[in-house]
Amino acid sequence: MLIRRNRILRQSPSIRSLVAETTLSPNDFIAPLFIDEGENISFEIPSMPNYYRRSIDLTIKEVKGLYSLGIKSILLFIKARDEVKDNTGKEAWNDDGLMQRSIKAIKNAVPEMLVMTDVALDPYSSYGHDGIVKDGEIVNDETVEALVKMSLSHAKAGADFVAPSDMMDGRIGAIRKALEENNFTKTGIMAYSAKYASCFYGPFRDALDSAPGFGDKKTYQMDYANRIEAIKEALADEEEGADIVMIKPAMAYLDIIREVKNRVGVPVSAYNVSGEYAMIKATAKMGWVNEDKAIIESLTSIKRAGADLIATYFAKDAVKLLS
Repeated sequence: MLIRRNRILRQSPSIRSLVAETTLSPNDFIAPLFIDEGENISFEIPSMPNYYRRSIDLTIKEVKGLYSLGIKSILLFIKARDEVKDNTGKEAWNDDGLMQRSIKAIKNAVPEMLVMTDVALDPYSSYGHDGIVKDGEIVNDETVEALVKMSLSHAKAGADFVAPSDMMDGRIGAIRKALEENNFTKTGIMAYSAKYASCFYGPFRDALDSAPGFGDKKTYQMDYANRIEAIKEALADEEEGADIVMIKPAMAYLDIIREVKNRVGVPVSAYNVSGEYAMIKATAKMGWVNEDKAIIESLTSIKRAGADLIATYFAKDAVKLLS
């Protein structure tokens, strides 16, 4: 005679939802947005079907729509024009730059929306790298100085969180110190703490035309073979003042999300990146997977692994499916 029948808790949708260990809600999602110069511009990214790079005016409409769905956080990326790119990144802290104007416009239009901003030099770099280049090397300390200026500029424009994605050593501590010294004591830091050198970033680089002009990013982004290093990086960022730590990518790094979640005392974010988005879109187009089910299953797996927050291009789709 069986004493334990585990299938009892699986026999109906009502029971399954009642005992579900992991649930998704709009509060879990950060929606990344790509912004371009101009007006009334909406450019579909070829490698990211149904995802767009928009001008500020159309971005505001999108943000209003996202907020009405219950999505309360966005992460901004901009496409800088070639004429403002150089090897110093100085356009990154231009008070009248595209990012700064975008922050102000969005906060004016939807004050309640939590605005996070990408902090890295690759959109502004003539080399397409996340830092300043000298003699073919991405230099650390001078890059950190530039990232501090960039972060302060974003905070001044009204960003709620800055999100350094560069993987330079010591930049979280330097940014936190600068924010404190300049009285931006309410500005948070979401650190890309374990950002791996991944092949899954390809569509994102198409979206912003930010592929490296030479070599790769393996001297600063992490080796995907490493696990302990991710824990070390996350703990260091927490110690330096990060309010949230991030693992990127997400789906191929679920073990890293769990390891970091078990060790840090701050919320953990995961970035469901462009290549992961594109894979589901492509296989769904071929009829090999059910797109809606794949979206919810993959996002649930990321949260189950330990992510408190998920940056995902599926944010809007997921909320609609959940409702």
